[in-house]
Amino acid sequence: MDDIRRIDMAACLAADVQRLRAELAVSDAVAQVLVRRGFTDPADARAFLAAEEQHDPAEFAGIDDAVALILSHVRSAGRITIHGDYDVDGICSTAVLVRALRALGANVDWYLPDRATDGYGLNLATIERLAARGTRLLITADCGITAVDEIAAAQAAGLDVVVSDHHAPRADGVLPAAPIVHPAIGGYPCVDLCAAAVAYKLAQALWTAAPDAPPLSVLEDDLDLVALATVADVVTLLGENRMLVRRGLRALAGTSKPGLRALMAVARVDPSRVDERALGFGLAPRLNAAGRLYRADAGLELILTEDPVRAAQIADELDRANHERRHIETRIRFEAEAQVAKLGPQAAYVLYGEGWHPGVIGIVASRIAEQQHRPAILIALDGDSGRGSGRSIGAFDLLGGLDACAGRLRRHGGHRAAAGLEIERSELERFAAEFTAHAERVLAPADLVRVERVDAVVAGPDVSMTLAEELERLAPFGRGNPKVSLLMSGATLGDRRTMGEGKHVRFTVESGGAHARAVAFGVGGRLPVPEGELAEAIFTLEVNEWNGVSEPRLVLRHAQPSASEAAPGAGHSQPDAGLAAVGNAPGSVAVSESESATDELVLFALPGV
Repeated sequence: MDDIRRIDMAACLAADVQRLRAELAVSDAVAQVLVRRGFTDPADARAFLAAEEQHDPAEFAGIDDAVALILSHVRSAGRITIHGDYDVDGICSTAVLVRALRALGANVDWYLPDRATDGYGLNLATIERLAARGTRLLITADCGITAVDEIAAAQAAGLDVVVSDHHAPRADGVLPAAPIVHPAIGGYPCVDLCAAAVAYKLAQALWTAAPDAPPLSVLEDDLDLVALATVADVVTLLGENRMLVRRGLRALAGTSKPGLRALMAVARVDPSRVDERALGFGLAPRLNAAGRLYRADAGLELILTEDPVRAAQIADELDRANHERRHIETRIRFEAEAQVAKLGPQAAYVLYGEGWHPGVIGIVASRIAEQQHRPAILIALDGDSGRGSGRSIGAFDLLGGLDACAGRLRRHGGHRAAAGLEIERSELERFAAEFTAHAERVLAPADLVRVERVDAVVAGPDVSMTLAEELERLAPFGRGNPKVSLLMSGATLGDRRTMGEGKHVRFTVESGGAHARAVAFGVGGRLPVPEGELAEAIFTLEVNEWNGVSEPRLVLRHAQPSASEAAPGAGHSQPDAGLAAVGNAPGSVAVSESESATDELVLFALPGV
């Protein structure tokens, strides 16, 4: 389908920009970014840049009951089992609780479900096994909030239960009859915590209540796990999450965990320069790979082991599994894209196939949703049933869409952006029709148009290492705080050279008498503006490291021939008629001005559910 984009540049008053420049001592470009992202008050902008927001675990309603129950089992030495999940967030939240309870002297073990045999979350068979092996307290991590019947069964079998989760509860509002630690249900100020952050806050509360807890530094060592899970689970990187990721990245740079150091080695991640991209694209996919193709136990063993030799062995296994996952993903993606082409344009896609690996379809669903800018559900068929995984776009509530078609599903769950389901083969066609019809009803035409943000208008002389480093003060980047997009008007894109077997182009941007290095990825060796012609272009600016040399580098997002021969200054003007998508067929592009910046679709891999 044609790639139609809407350029969104939020209102930006010069007086607000000047006030931030004066009071925060930031550049014009950074001041523009802050204003366009809603930080017009200097105090709010200063707090955002500091990224120090944090809240007392006591602000979780009901956490005291959970802490009291857990500590009673710690004192009695009864077996405590942490039931996690098979993705990065589930593995990390399990590890945080296991390590915290071990430090308190608890008798603790863990259970991670198998994606193929157990499916997501608690099930009755698992509860029977745990009861038989002597579990007295079951703590869920990254699951449990919808497992009302299963938790009742566990309690009937004599187990106490504590639920720690962050997923949406059941559509009917019924909650498990057990102590619950959940940011939204508990009224916690940061409702967007991932499960590992919830586990960490629960551990903090245990540390406060336990009379003989070790030094707090023991617990803070696990902020590396919280940062990894926060990025991997694609939660909003605002508020307390910014603090957790910033501090977690520092903890990861100096981590003493042999498993994480071995994982960084196989992923070629330099610990001294680890950032959110390294987490999302380097570490998380490898940690996820075991749970996608085999069992997640290997990932948890990697985190928990104290043996460097064993850590290196497991990290190598995960790296090989990740390579295998990529090959499987490519095959499924080609088949799914063929189905999309056959179906043609529609508001949502439900795709299914024989032999699709249920552990990989979530990644492919994310790719399809990104490419088509439509909600996408992929279903792996096996016999008379199938397991599905879906990904969404910003304007569509995926879990709400599944709720609307619940009569066609055997089981489903998840949240707004990502969800999973089980379905009978006989219901596939009717489910696909109902889900697509629901998407057509709730999505407006404008929702299906990609939005390209502009955060600041700059000229060539503004592009420097100083600005690139200053923009890093806004990190970590991700959902809710995307990388900064800079608009340059009246620029020329010259000295073009292909790289990456013709897939990418490196070139030079000239604007206002200044030159800057730039690159365009995935453009098939061509740029959308002829050499020598003036262009309007949107870039991100990064510090590029190569062979020990650091330099500023522009990364092209979109470009179009300039509508005028004169290049406007670097102030706060609006863009011209629109910008064609780099690497895609040009289409008509609407221009809008809104009161707040618009989030972009984050490209980090969402966890499978």
